[in-house]
Amino acid sequence: MKKFAALSLGVIMMISNISGTVFGAETDSETQERINAIVENIEDEFETEERESRSEEKLNELYGEENPYDFESDPEYKEIMENFLYGEVYYQGKIDDKTRELVTIASLVTNQLTAELENHINAAINIDITPVEIKEAVYQCTPYVGFGKVNQALDVVNNVFEERDVELPTEEQGTVTEESRTEDGIKQRAEIFGNSTYSNHENAAEGQEHIQYYLSGMCFGDFYTRDGLDVKTRELITLSVLASLGGCESQLKSHVQANLNVGNTKEDMIDVVTQCMPYIGFPRTLNAISCINEITTQAEN
Repeated sequence: MKKFAALSLGVIMMISNISGTVFGAETDSETQERINAIVENIEDEFETEERESRSEEKLNELYGEENPYDFESDPEYKEIMENFLYGEVYYQGKIDDKTRELVTIASLVTNQLTAELENHINAAINIDITPVEIKEAVYQCTPYVGFGKVNQALDVVNNVFEERDVELPTEEQGTVTEESRTEDGIKQRAEIFGNSTYSNHENAAEGQEHIQYYLSGMCFGDFYTRDGLDVKTRELITLSVLASLGGCESQLKSHVQANLNVGNTKEDMIDVVTQCMPYIGFPRTLNAISCINEITTQAEN
């Protein structure tokens, strides 16, 4: 018991010392100068004094006079969220608001955030993204998150469309037939990934040939060949889905290369991951950016 008490006292004294040194003591002048310089650079580069006004402007642009965020019991949280998301993130990078909303929708589908998805479907309509483009962004998630999540998301989308008097079903966008989907899918896959498409089929492990067939026939044949969105946009959407899922770094790296192959830039991809970050958190964001940095560095060398 005495040993435990002595150990406890030692731990408390150690914590006190750490607290005094790191957290409790006054910052020395040299460190304060460094902090001041960092803060000044941040204020200059990111125009932090504009956060509130930009948030109000962007919220009005996306939602009109009806702000969908009702946090009467959590006003401080509401202020933090709105100023960060709509006052900073929406102004970071160069991708347009159409792309921002489409990748946000895909991220929300991935994480089954149905209330927020409803908000952003309305926002997308408000900034003149077509119902077809919205539907195609949701459909594009299917090979990566599965039919169940997309089915659930489509309930949300269709309810919003009905409330907004959007005619359903939307115009058909399929370009393949039952007879052509496999061949067309292989061709589409090869346009994005190159000759590895053929070798993946030819060298598939015994008993796993069906996976390659499904990849070409369903993922690339049934979805990537559709009209409504171009391949560059579909690849950015796929990137947002894989980043949002987490734990898919191998596939994420493949689609970083695919994005480069179809003409998207490193900056485009960083912008997309940044846009998704408020909904997926910093850990998945940092993992995704690490993948982007690794593959783009390899591509440059």
